[in-house]
Amino acid sequence: MNKYSEISAFVQKEIVQVEEIIRKQVRENHQDLVTAVDLLLSSGGKRIRPTITILVGKLLNADMQKILNMASAIELLHTATLVHDDLIDESLLRRGVPTLNAKWSTGATVLTGDFLFASAAEIAAETESIAVVKQFSHSLITICNGEISQLFNKTNKINKEEYYSRIYAKTASLFESSACCASLISTQGEKCYAHLRTYGREVGLAFQIVDDILDFTGAQATFGKPIGNDLIHGLITLPTILHTEIYPLDPCSQKLLHGEFITKEELSGFIERIRSGNAIASAFDEAKSHSQAAINALEGVDPHPAHDALISIAEFIVDRAF
Repeated sequence: MNKYSEISAFVQKEIVQVEEIIRKQVRENHQDLVTAVDLLLSSGGKRIRPTITILVGKLLNADMQKILNMASAIELLHTATLVHDDLIDESLLRRGVPTLNAKWSTGATVLTGDFLFASAAEIAAETESIAVVKQFSHSLITICNGEISQLFNKTNKINKEEYYSRIYAKTASLFESSACCASLISTQGEKCYAHLRTYGREVGLAFQIVDDILDFTGAQATFGKPIGNDLIHGLITLPTILHTEIYPLDPCSQKLLHGEFITKEELSGFIERIRSGNAIASAFDEAKSHSQAAINALEGVDPHPAHDALISIAEFIVDRAF
């Protein structure tokens, strides 16, 4: 199993059920909220996080209804973060589709995100596991704290440790919960909880690094974002960090290494040098190392078709770079 289409087919029935749980959750609320959720669900996405939850549930023979509730909560939480991210970033498109804030007022968009957060928490409680709810709440706190830190601590200083802390909070923490919450639901999960937590975290780190690579390679331009969008907005990601390590004498590397700001006039040339140099390949190597760490973590888990699918997800995540 090495193509994401094959993984999707393996969990297709359950993903349909997840989407139905989400729609049922909002069905009796304000019609505009129902419309918003339908729009968000139909805008695409590979449902990687709930897929991981479902696969771990299958792997550990967990109560599937609780697993489906957990997968739904994970996807709703992820969707809520996207709503708020798009508003904060003033993004008008996501996956080529207009965002909520492109259509609604700021207040309505914020309230929709809040509604999705609350709905996610309510569905997570359906697992009837205090440990799951605690882990889920911890993920939400971590994500929000990471976003606040990113908003208020933007600097042009190179800091690889801060970068990894940021992408753990932004992305990897929810992947981590996708895997370990499923193990908490299963009576068999305790023996492999640590392995699955590591798997989720490492897959999440690889996922975000590849996203940061795609920001420079131009693949995201299809969806309405300019090449180097993060750097344009003052966000230093791994390709930029590695470029300064490989090419410390680059004039813009010198500015970053000394905590100085790069002018708008200098940015386009700097972005092109990052694209054409060796930093992209080096960042990809780091993504592959995290993908491999995720695969290695599964060595402590018993063989199962879902085990093979989890490995394929780790491989697929880095293959997205091409």
